[in-house]
Amino acid sequence: AQGLGAAPASSQGGEAVMTYLLGIDIGTTNVKTVVLEAESAHVLAAADQEYPIAQPQPGYAEQNPDDWWDAVCHTARQALQESGVDPTAVKGIGLSGQMHGGVFLDAENRPLRPAIIWADTRSAPQVTDLMARADRATLAQYAPGLPAAGFLGPTLMWLAAHEPETLARTRVVLMPKDYVRLRLTGTIGTEASDAAATWLLDVAAADWSDWLVSYCGLERRYLPPVGQSADVAGGLLPEAAEALGLQAGIPVAAGAADMTAQALGYGLYEPGRALVIVGTGGQVFHSLTKPAVDPELRYYVFNHAVPGRWYAQAAILAAGLSLRWLRDLLGLRDREDAYDHLSALAADVPPGAEGLIFLPYLAGERTPHMDPAASGLLLGLRLHHGPGHVARAVMEGVTFALAECLDMVADPGTAVIASGGATKSPVWRAILSDTFERPLMLSHGAHHGCVGAALLGGIAAGLYADFADATGRLPQPEVAVTPDAAHAAFYRERRALFRGMYDKLRDDMHALAGR
Repeated sequence: AQGLGAAPASSQGGEAVMTYLLGIDIGTTNVKTVVLEAESAHVLAAADQEYPIAQPQPGYAEQNPDDWWDAVCHTARQALQESGVDPTAVKGIGLSGQMHGGVFLDAENRPLRPAIIWADTRSAPQVTDLMARADRATLAQYAPGLPAAGFLGPTLMWLAAHEPETLARTRVVLMPKDYVRLRLTGTIGTEASDAAATWLLDVAAADWSDWLVSYCGLERRYLPPVGQSADVAGGLLPEAAEALGLQAGIPVAAGAADMTAQALGYGLYEPGRALVIVGTGGQVFHSLTKPAVDPELRYYVFNHAVPGRWYAQAAILAAGLSLRWLRDLLGLRDREDAYDHLSALAADVPPGAEGLIFLPYLAGERTPHMDPAASGLLLGLRLHHGPGHVARAVMEGVTFALAECLDMVADPGTAVIASGGATKSPVWRAILSDTFERPLMLSHGAHHGCVGAALLGGIAAGLYADFADATGRLPQPEVAVTPDAAHAAFYRERRALFRGMYDKLRDDMHALAGR
């Protein structure tokens, strides 16, 4: 679709004809849909609808794919109504979705069982088996990173072992947003950014890896064709058009995994700017021009939505989750301004929290340790420490962990765009800037994953000439805070202490966890 370059708005008799795009994100807990004005890339309206996660057994995480579809139909109609846009002016649809999970379809394209999503850990024994059969150096030749429970490859291995009849009847397995694509267009397929996160893709070739598929003991027969994110997956089916309140035949883009769609919504696909997301977990994203996999597999390298681009993704598990843990521990769960209150308390405490340091491994850790048995720690506790000290230590510890991620995937001069709940706190913004030792940029707008999805829809529809044309319409991020030199020097020393804590205490953590 690239290079088609049709104008998003035209003039007819002196009056501009506005065109619009729909961006749909199939998240873990809800669907979000936005209506985007194509010329300005401005979000006119947004709607969301939640759905449940079923946990029939400990460690299981399943969803009903029809819940996603119902939420897509509802949010599309609601967003269109709130925008006031004539549905006939919507000219393209793009998709984004939660990564790693799978929907198992029979010969009639009906789900054979509930979808198994990324949060499911039942495949932990399969991951242990994968790790036992090859060393990291060998895996680094073929894999985008270490396998993890919840990734589609290990999940399919679990299915082969525990539900072989389901796998035998499976005609194709689709990622969540690809199931929605099927409902929209009737076409079966995926694209490289989502397929990369299955642990079954050759990320350099952007096609299924015979080595990984064989290593997992699986078959290519139920893996869908792999295309590119801005490809036209098909036209909107008449029954889908009626359900969404749109015209039939609108081009639907293949879409992208949520991480790369969000990056695209920030305009990020070339190296030079890193995205640091401090949400429930924490992610650091940096674009690459080559699929340079870390030989130690401390982070992941996946395909970007943009052809010929990849990205390094490092992650920590308990970023904002650590502050939520403290909020609940202090009995502030029902206080509406709890996070503002904790931010104010932390602001009254000097850098270093007067001798207190926090290790944010409350749910184990990914980058750089890849250790589910790692545990959290408050070191240096004294009688003078109060809630404000702990709040500041939590913010600093999470930031130190994110700085470890940033140092691995991006050069020291790389600019940083920050996103997530932490950016609402002035003190946490300053800690981020001081620790990263570079200015912290904040982006305008919201719903970046949906915006990225909508831009893909615009490229597929020929409303944008290419990715540069699409992202060039987005508002540019602005510097929100610059580092304090004295604080940066102090945090450099404190990070050295932080960095050594895990190695010193790893065996004790494992013993306490029963490992």
